Amino acid sequence: MTRLISSNSGLTIYPAPSDEDLSKDYRLEVNGKAVDIYLAQIAAIENRPPWTLDPKDVGGPYSFSYFDFSGSVTIKVSALNTSFDQVVIRPLSAGIKPVIEGNTLTFSIDRPCKLSIEPNGRREPLLIFANPLEIDPPKIDDPDVIYYGPGIHKPEKIILKTGQTLYIAGGAVVKSGVAVSGKNIKIKGRGILCGNDWEWKKGPGNMIGIRDAENVSIEGIILRGSWSWTIPMYNSKGVNITNVKMVCSKNPNDDGINPCNSQDVYIGDCFIRTDDDCIAMKGITLGSANDNVENIVVENCILWSDRARVFLLGHESRAPYMRHITLSDLEIIHFNMSPFLFEPGEEMSIENVRVENVRLYADYPKQNGERTFEWIRLKPTVNQYMKRQVPGRMRNLYFKNLALTGEAREGWYYIWITGADEAHQVTDVTLENITWFGERLDENSLQVKIGDFTNGVKFRR
Repeated sequence: MTRLISSNSGLTIYPAPSDEDLSKDYRLEVNGKAVDIYLAQIAAIENRPPWTLDPKDVGGPYSFSYFDFSGSVTIKVSALNTSFDQVVIRPLSAGIKPVIEGNTLTFSIDRPCKLSIEPNGRREPLLIFANPLEIDPPKIDDPDVIYYGPGIHKPEKIILKTGQTLYIAGGAVVKSGVAVSGKNIKIKGRGILCGNDWEWKKGPGNMIGIRDAENVSIEGIILRGSWSWTIPMYNSKGVNITNVKMVCSKNPNDDGINPCNSQDVYIGDCFIRTDDDCIAMKGITLGSANDNVENIVVENCILWSDRARVFLLGHESRAPYMRHITLSDLEIIHFNMSPFLFEPGEEMSIENVRVENVRLYADYPKQNGERTFEWIRLKPTVNQYMKRQVPGRMRNLYFKNLALTGEAREGWYYIWITGADEAHQVTDVTLENITWFGERLDENSLQVKIGDFTNGVKFRR
């Protein structure tokens, strides 16, 4: 494996393939060593359906880079085509306070992190993925390992079966879809799984499609330019997705992660930028031993949706239950439609959901990308995605420590809770310490709308 190791062995830099088109907007150094910067595409206007956002709302191609380290490193970023006068480094919880000299900023980090360096908001940022050092990568001659070393590869379609591992090394760009089915399957590495060569809905399956699988782990890699749903899983159990970075928004319908009729799913320490929903849970099919969507945990993630929702629960709602779901310790750094949209139909019951410790940043006053009227919508519904045209229901939902930040806009970003009818209600919803641009909300707040067919909706300070 081609690596550049710093003198103290606490830094691993992976040179990009020689044929890779690199960013001309930034220059990056870590401990004085140059780090290559890649590009992620935003689709051109003529390639997007009319119902999508105009690309001018979200900017053009953006930049990203990655390296591994331990201890402490100093990062130096130079902007080649813009100014750092108004730069913001997200998530704000990272507490990065750079020293800025002209068009160069410098700061240090002492733990792995994922950062968005934003001179102009969501337009053409530089994403930095600072990984922990890689431990015990698989051997290239292991018969159960499909191994891609540094360079550009185009296998088109990779099929993973029971006991196999797909390894994408740092410095590798693998242009392919991946089909996963079976048990005890791993996808790992530091390199890039790339969909740039395929147009909308014309790629080989999904970037990582998981079907009828059990005990699957995906760790460390970057997924770029998905042509459709990025990581959907169907009728699967025991899926762990950690330290995965998605640099998408090249195409519509590029949902980040879709647990469909699946159970025991863990999503942690990920960065997800998509055009469509970041995480959408659905009950698409019936007929397996367990059709429910349940025991789902999403935590310690940074989320960014350019056009659609951050969390969508429902819509394709054929499963009887969507339940036992925890969404916690999240940074939603950019969004457009309702970040939390729970809309069950087809008699599905969404229940036992806990959403806790979430910071959301709204930047509508500066940019036209944010244009939603609600930030939480709990509403059983009927829509075109449902086979049975009847609503669902919800019960036992708990929201705690949610803070909507940025610049307030009068009449925007409501909490809307309403049932559909007597048989399809929303019951037992608790909202504790919910703040709207610094204002703590309660049932009398102008930003709270509680409709009919609700019971047990209460606010706590």
